Amino acid sequence: MLENRDAAANLAVKNLETARKFYEDTLGLKQIDSEDNELIVFRSGNSKLNVYRSQYAGTNKATAVTWTVGDDFEGVMRALKAKGVSFEHYDMPGLERAGDAYVSGDMKVAWFKDPDGNILNIVSR
Repeated sequence: MLENRDAAANLAVKNLETARKFYEDTLGLKQIDSEDNELIVFRSGNSKLNVYRSQYAGTNKATAVTWTVGDDFEGVMRALKAKGVSFEHYDMPGLERAGDAYVSGDMKVAWFKDPDGNILNIVSR
């Protein structure tokens, strides 16, 4: 039924203008739509990211969005740091911390938050 349909990530935020600046200016996403000062839709590769205003913003304690960046992992980390992104450090069983990234075999992963505390990450595979 849904196996051939695109899916979109949904992120709750308190302030759409603050979120727009972060997702456009910091992460480099392109806004492709908006609705009544309640929703901004961004394009990320072939995916859409719906950022909407909600009183429940920042209450999710799990990873909300993952970007697979492949071999450019280190370059993406450097670019995010240059834009002021701070990476999160967690106790991750099975992963070894290497600076701001975590490593397991040939996989690298790093977590960061948006201004509302939504947990985002990049992964090498």
